[in-house]
Amino acid sequence: MNMNIYINNKQTETKALSLAELAEELNLPERGVAMAVGTRMVQRAQWGTTTLSEGDSIIIIKAACGG
Repeated sequence: MNMNIYINNKQTETKALSLAELAEELNLPERGVAMAVGTRMVQRAQWGTTTLSEGDSIIIIKAACGG
């Protein structure tokens, strides 16, 4: 079953039930990525147990190198 969530303020349809599943679905890299649900940052160790709900707002931050 699909649900609608917001990723970086863009409505997205997903089958993911947790942040870990969402990271896999989006092919996010193993390192250099942080995620928050609403305004709460979630440690990577907790992604598997952090469940997603219809309408959740997810912020994904990717580290960038350069200068």
